[in-house]
Amino acid sequence: MQLYVVTYDIPCDKRRKKVAELLEGYGQRVQLSVFECCLEKQKYEALKKRLQKLVKLDEDSVRFYPLSAHSLSQVEIWGGVPLSQPPGSTII
Repeated sequence: MQLYVVTYDIPCDKRRKKVAELLEGYGQRVQLSVFECCLEKQKYEALKKRLQKLVKLDEDSVRFYPLSAHSLSQVEIWGGVPLSQPPGSTII
């Protein structure tokens, strides 16, 4: 399982709402346009496929950042919700 930070910038309110609702089914919202999603490869591919149907690449921007175990250990959080973690991982 891999932790992905998914961010988006979508100017259309209707599309933005649909993208946010879809992502809520895959992960935890940590900021208005930022989600943390712990996903197995199959779920990650399914999410991308579903998002592809909603997003207009000439207007919208969606970014997927996979976080390695090394990256996770370096995340600093000030306020908000705790970092989502893949099962079996430890943050020190």
